[in-house]
Amino acid sequence: MTDTTDLRYLERCIELASEALDAGDEPFGSILVAADGTVLAEDRNRVAGGDHTRHPEFELARWAAAHLAPEDRAKATVYTSGEHCPMCSAAHAWVGLGPIVYAASTIQLTAWLTEFGVAPGPVNPLPIQQIAPNIAVAGPFPELTDRVYALHRRFNGR
Repeated sequence: MTDTTDLRYLERCIELASEALDAGDEPFGSILVAADGTVLAEDRNRVAGGDHTRHPEFELARWAAAHLAPEDRAKATVYTSGEHCPMCSAAHAWVGLGPIVYAASTIQLTAWLTEFGVAPGPVNPLPIQQIAPNIAVAGPFPELTDRVYALHRRFNGR
């Protein structure tokens, strides 16, 4: 059974992904949630300007490093519309953040991009646990798949 709290946070991530898409960017959104359920920070993809490190998960890791004590980082959860890429997984692990909950997986996204005829990126699309094996992860959430797929289809002009 799916946790309704997880779904509520993931819904916000999808809203942020939609905002990114509306701004001409790739559709990804993420939020950082404290152990008590407080949303600490949120962001959306901002790579359209040419800096392809401007993923929301990476930005949240930077924010956490600057604003949270190590023990608070370890208890915080990152919710995200799509599973972390290797760069973001590494940043998450190096900063010492807690669990990751994602709506759509790397495997799903890779299949969708292949379907849309998008050339592979410069980094292998590896799941989080191949990069950071000690981070607890949850996802994908099948009840959100169609919505995340639709955002990526729209971004890729299909």
